[in-house]
Amino acid sequence: MRVGQGYDVHPLCAGRELFLAGIAIPHELGLYGDSDADVALHALMDALLGAVGAGDLGSWFPRDRVAPGVSSVKLLAEVMALVTARGFRVVNADLTIMAEAPRLSPYREAMVERISTLIACEAVSVKFKTGDGLGVVGRREGVASVAVVLLEGPLG
Repeated sequence: MRVGQGYDVHPLCAGRELFLAGIAIPHELGLYGDSDADVALHALMDALLGAVGAGDLGSWFPRDRVAPGVSSVKLLAEVMALVTARGFRVVNADLTIMAEAPRLSPYREAMVERISTLIACEAVSVKFKTGDGLGVVGRREGVASVAVVLLEGPLG
């Protein structure tokens, strides 16, 4: 068994669509980044990479390799190919998305289903928190996410 944890944060900006956990969320602001800036999937990918001892997201997808606006779903598929190639499967994934707005609870089920499909795992949890007016999240400057995964794989 291996455990991995990940974290990501991106600033909110006008003129971009908001993607979280692999789905589009209606909102007047999106997240700024080289890819679609899906902080939930970025944290999940960092957790997966960490669990298999493969570094971090920036090592695998440096800015000069990422097509502008590329879908994080596509990047996650590459990470999952690495995870399975190393003989591991995801036992469970637990994510927390931190945002003041929009209200995300109506999208929980869709997020869980999307992530479950993307990582071939039924034990997925997605939770939401606000910043209670504190920090980047609380001031509505950005959205952050943390993820923890448990993998099962070969001995050694």
